Amino acid sequence: MGYRTLKGIGTAELVIKKSVFIGYASPAKTEENARAFIAKIKAHHSDATHNVSAYLINDGRNFAVRYDDDGEPKGSAGKPVLKVIQNKGLSNVVVVVTRYFGGIKLGYGGLVKAYSDAASLAIENAGIIEIYETERFQITFPYGLFHTVRETIKKAGGRVVGENYDEVVTFTVETRKGEAEKLMELLRERTRGRVRLRRLFMSPFEGNL
Repeated sequence: MGYRTLKGIGTAELVIKKSVFIGYASPAKTEENARAFIAKIKAHHSDATHNVSAYLINDGRNFAVRYDDDGEPKGSAGKPVLKVIQNKGLSNVVVVVTRYFGGIKLGYGGLVKAYSDAASLAIENAGIIEIYETERFQITFPYGLFHTVRETIKKAGGRVVGENYDEVVTFTVETRKGEAEKLMELLRERTRGRVRLRRLFMSPFEGNL
């Protein structure tokens, strides 16, 4: 099982009919993280007209969804920001869009578009990664099988995360959860059984695409 989230913090700024919209997007592992991020942005932009926010926490164990229009007409700000997060298939993400009112009203549809666009740009600038559960195993083999082993691992979507070169070569290999056994069997076939394989612990959510 995995989920899509953000690599880091992304920002974006739009000026629409003299109103300035500043989007902030960040990964958030917990609801507490999300609330702390919102509080930080609100404090930074305490002079802003609105600090609209939304977050979605869902890592398979914890779930929380919330949005806040922060004084904008109901449904015109926080909900569109949340929809951007949902439409991009993201989890464990918080977005805040700060608005400095420029004196010209945008109307309901204009607000929806402005907040959606600022949220979307901030998310794009943050970058998207996929987090997934992994498992690991060790493979030990003679030097003559080096290229065969490495290519087999690479083509099967595994990753060599540890290497040791002694009288023989030992790789520590990481795969997505549920795929280690299949790759181990493939390595046995490709090397005609001339490798030693040992399962290791399963690591928690880590890795990215």
